Amino acid sequence: MTTTATTSRLPRTPFAGQADTAELSHWSAVARQVADTLARDALARDRANQQPVQEVQLLRSAGLLNLLVPAQYGGSGAHFETAFAVVRILATADGSIAQLLAYHYFNQTGIAFYAPPEKQADWWRRTVEGGWLWGDSVNPVDPSLTLRADGQGGYLLNGTKRFSTGSGVGEVIIVNAVVEDGPLASKALAFVLETTRQGLELVDDWDHLGQRLSASNTVHYKNVRVTAQDILGEVTEEPVATLLIPGLQLAFAHFYVGIAQGALAQGRRILLERQNAWFLSGVQTYSRDVVFQRIIGELKARTAAAEALTEKLARRYDALIALAGEVSADERAELAVAIAEVKVVSTEVGLETAHRIYEVTGSSSTKKDVGLDLYWRNVRTHTLHDPVDYKKIEVGQYFLHGEPQPISLYT
Repeated sequence: MTTTATTSRLPRTPFAGQADTAELSHWSAVARQVADTLARDALARDRANQQPVQEVQLLRSAGLLNLLVPAQYGGSGAHFETAFAVVRILATADGSIAQLLAYHYFNQTGIAFYAPPEKQADWWRRTVEGGWLWGDSVNPVDPSLTLRADGQGGYLLNGTKRFSTGSGVGEVIIVNAVVEDGPLASKALAFVLETTRQGLELVDDWDHLGQRLSASNTVHYKNVRVTAQDILGEVTEEPVATLLIPGLQLAFAHFYVGIAQGALAQGRRILLERQNAWFLSGVQTYSRDVVFQRIIGELKARTAAAEALTEKLARRYDALIALAGEVSADERAELAVAIAEVKVVSTEVGLETAHRIYEVTGSSSTKKDVGLDLYWRNVRTHTLHDPVDYKKIEVGQYFLHGEPQPISLYT
């Protein structure tokens, strides 16, 4: 979805500076504790395929929901680099909950990307006071929403959206829709609805191969009232406002890398516990077999390289966000392409690691109760979010011709 670009140069975000060691260390430790809790029954919860109500409460109790909320409004005032690290750590244990939290961060910080500065404080306070988890309903492949003026200063929303991550457990949902008539006709608006709003129906139909606990339900809207108080702001092509989508794509890269790291960790445990060795190896145990060491070494090295790239871009993202209204279109394009690069790399690393880890763990690791398949199912499912080949084209086109892709909900 694109709209007419704005020439506003006013600051649009409250984010500034970079994460220091203390911030990163503290929240990484919190994330590891949460990941350890999630890991205890990740497979059982995945198989049960229930809405992740208790998992969200765990995130809330750990203080992770308001990690990015500015301190002056009651949040932790942390940086995106820290949030990305938290997402990556959680993904080592549970890719679904890592996705849920990643989407929450960028739905919630839509306050900074869409709302005018004078309205942001109220939204930040409300999300903290309400303990909101933010879901979304913006899937661009379902352009079926209609938003029509109701003649009373508001709108009526109708239609359906699939793949609405977090909707099943969120207190609120952020929605994007184009106004069809009235004074704001043809403008795209971002607005926020509580999930109990009359006419809003949550359909518990998310039953996919992986990411089963991401609460990515279908949402039906039937004459849902949207008031002026519900509107965050206009969806524009102002450079700083459009950084939300590359940020979310970077979050994807972080939880793909986290899933790869989780698969490696479990694969290592299984390999070290394997008795005997292949009869041609000349060693006593499988973990001493150079063939298996080579495979593990290759996967570990590639995962480490992908992690280093995600960390580098996380810091770069904070640096650009801190410029707020002074971000230029060229700066935005350069970062978006760099994030497309890491999206390509992390996708391939995540898929390869989750697949090839079986080569060192053996046929016994395919038993259902081992659960090694959870990593592959999760990364295979989410890496289909948008075709990675188009990210490769985005990188190649920019490298060859300096031409960025048109701004959209995928770029």
